[in-house]
Amino acid sequence: MTSTAEIERRYAAVREAAVGDGLDAVVVCGSEYTGFEGSVRYLSGFRILHRYAYVVLPLEEEPAILFPREARWVGDHSETWIENRVFADHPGEWLRERAHEDGWRRVGIYGLDYTMPVRDYRVLVDGFSDVVPWDQGFDLARAAKSEEELVSVRESMHLNEAGFWAVLEAYEPGKTEAEVMGEAERLFAAGGTARTTMDMVLTGPEGSAGPEFRFPDHERRIEQDDLLLFGLEIAGAGGHWVEFSRPICAGRPSQETLAAMEAYLEYFEAARQALRAGATAHDVHRAVSKGFVQRGFQLGHVTGHSIGMTMIEHPRIGEGNEVELRANMVVSMHPHAITADESTCLYMQDTWLVTEEGGVPLSDLPLRIFTGSERGS
Repeated sequence: MTSTAEIERRYAAVREAAVGDGLDAVVVCGSEYTGFEGSVRYLSGFRILHRYAYVVLPLEEEPAILFPREARWVGDHSETWIENRVFADHPGEWLRERAHEDGWRRVGIYGLDYTMPVRDYRVLVDGFSDVVPWDQGFDLARAAKSEEELVSVRESMHLNEAGFWAVLEAYEPGKTEAEVMGEAERLFAAGGTARTTMDMVLTGPEGSAGPEFRFPDHERRIEQDDLLLFGLEIAGAGGHWVEFSRPICAGRPSQETLAAMEAYLEYFEAARQALRAGATAHDVHRAVSKGFVQRGFQLGHVTGHSIGMTMIEHPRIGEGNEVELRANMVVSMHPHAITADESTCLYMQDTWLVTEEGGVPLSDLPLRIFTGSERGS
């Protein structure tokens, strides 16, 4: 249950950022697309079960939560703490009318580029042109987590670690990837994740994993020297996402994998120093990527990103991003180390807390290649 003080803190932070950007109102869009429903939950408490929803937050008036009427009986609408609940035949028309009635000149939309349905955008901007993307502004307003939020983050991390041990307990050559992953999913569902899990795997033969993320295979049997990296990305009952993964191989890892493992150990120590308040995302990227670049690896997937009730939030940890980190930001780090010929990779995920002194990993599981013999730990 989100406290009244926490709700007021969130609204105040978003409104302060909106004033700074010259906005009259903020419209936050979320959809059932896994990982992108959290913005609506962050401002309303409502969990999207199907379709999409908006939270409308004016600078001074009370917020409203807006649903397409066809979703009237989808989801538990009593979950939201917002009293003004609107079910519109055409949400875009309702937004346009509200903007005209209240005299809004400039409206910031979170989700304008990726989430907002085209039908609503087309109607909203018809006769009301000053609608601007506001993903970065909203993300930065919610990036530093409160102590209440950090309790939820740690609960998600505890559940995610338990999922890893469930995977390791189930792992053995001869089973399928889906069988092994299913044990973690069973635990996640029982722990209150509902839909908010993301299943993926990097896998390959001869001690190396291919660089492309895939769905866990339900037919092919795991072999002794296969390298598996199950991407465990979940949000626990409190709604905060965390990411964690470690490689598993019962046989012999390849030389490329072992070289990348050395770089990962260097990255981890660099992250402890670099993930501190005042450092830029660019500086962090340069510090943690150094060992991979020196060994000839290219970095395929984004090095890291802020994470919260939406799976991927701004800022990303990458080249040229000069956003300064702040204390109590939570960051997922996962350098995607790909060989020069793009044949194999190594990819591990950890979720970190930014502090004044440096990065604090939220898991204490070591960086290593697990063999399956560690089950029961």
